[in-house]
Amino acid sequence: MSIVGKKFPNLKVNAMNEMGDTFQINVLEEAQKNNKKVVLFWYPKDFTYVCPTELLAFQEALPEFEKKNTIVIGASCDTAEVHFAWLNTAQDNGGIEGVSYPILADSNRNLSSRLGILDIENEQYDEESGAITVDGDNVTYRATYLIDEEGTVFHEGINHMPLGRNVKEYLRMIDAYTHIQKNGEVCPANWEEGKEAMTADREGVASYLSK
Repeated sequence: MSIVGKKFPNLKVNAMNEMGDTFQINVLEEAQKNNKKVVLFWYPKDFTYVCPTELLAFQEALPEFEKKNTIVIGASCDTAEVHFAWLNTAQDNGGIEGVSYPILADSNRNLSSRLGILDIENEQYDEESGAITVDGDNVTYRATYLIDEEGTVFHEGINHMPLGRNVKEYLRMIDAYTHIQKNGEVCPANWEEGKEAMTADREGVASYLSK
């Protein structure tokens, strides 16, 4: 179920930083108390293949996100201890050494379950044992959430496991949403910062298309 236009879930989740500190993050509160946008991106597993390329790509773009008043948070269902081991593994050995933003450790799957982004299917309940079994790895797809300063989700997207994200597109969408907030205009297809937007009425679209 989509949560675009709604407040992000109000939940605390364990997290790990580059210093090895385990703490808790409430993504909704991070946006609201800091008056900043948040990009929260989920990936399937630590120590895998596409995943480190994405975490390092977000790290490379971190200064651009910070210029746009945006916090970056990574997330998976791995434990904080596994995150720390990956953070201390060199990049030439498949690690993410150098990543400095926090990574959620949703090992109890409280948040990812609520978001509905887990790779599970055919959930079955065994009446005799009371056990629940599922098919799938029970890890998250590559889900991404852009959240505004009030904690409202203005973008969500989910990629399948093999499909890596384009970090520049999230920077573009943050620019577009910031323009909407400041100017009250809407941003047409392929809009980029510095390009013309339009008013949300018939005259606005007619003027834009005529050009």
